[in-house]
Amino acid sequence: MPGTSRDTAALEVHQFPCLEDNYGYLLRDAATGITAAIDTPDATAIRRELERLGWRLDFILNTHHHGDHAGGNLELKERTGCRIVGSRADAARIPGLDLGLGEGDVFELGTRRVRVVETPGHTLGHIAWIFDADGVAFVGDTLFAMGCGRLFEGTPAQMWHSLGKLAALPAATRVYCAHEYTQKNARFALTLEPGNAALVARAAAVDRLRDQGLPTVPTTIGEERATNPFLRPDSAGIQATLGLAGADPVTVFAEMRQRRNTF
Repeated sequence: MPGTSRDTAALEVHQFPCLEDNYGYLLRDAATGITAAIDTPDATAIRRELERLGWRLDFILNTHHHGDHAGGNLELKERTGCRIVGSRADAARIPGLDLGLGEGDVFELGTRRVRVVETPGHTLGHIAWIFDADGVAFVGDTLFAMGCGRLFEGTPAQMWHSLGKLAALPAATRVYCAHEYTQKNARFALTLEPGNAALVARAAAVDRLRDQGLPTVPTTIGEERATNPFLRPDSAGIQATLGLAGADPVTVFAEMRQRRNTF
């Protein structure tokens, strides 16, 4: 699967596959040339893409500490002299961290402003990076296309609250998640809400993309509100499927997440 680049006039986003199912992301402020990597799943792949693009790495913006997100931090820092920015709450677990940030903090990537949103659930120190003016969100392993991350450290209530923060972003916001899990997520979603016409159509579109070896990421907040069961625990159809009619959202969410764990 080839890498793809998107130019938003001010923020350039280059996406490329790495490891088994991760995506790497390189961002460049067009005005200044300042460049960042969102996470470091594969240092070799990131260096290759930087060289191919002719970009110099200035920053790493980590979403969380897992090895397929921060495993390349130290190698890239040693080779490029970049600075590493991540969650203040998870400073002890992010290799090479130079600057710790938390909820509501703003980091300047050249002329672009990125806002930190704390999204605990997958891990307790997970954060998302939101470029509000550019309509772009890098959400790590919190939100996936038609899915969400496993709860390795947090509670269902924490994850549901975190997803609610992301779901509140404008519908047109482009969402860059860290893994290509969409096809399996779609199959699971259809077991919960087979009567959702938007979901049925989207699942078919995803199959066509994957048959061609094309990425299904980015998605948008609007697409996720319409088709992602983990943002739809108030759906009467989902509640009926689960035998939880009228249950509170956290209870419904927790049951969905448990079923997805073994799907």
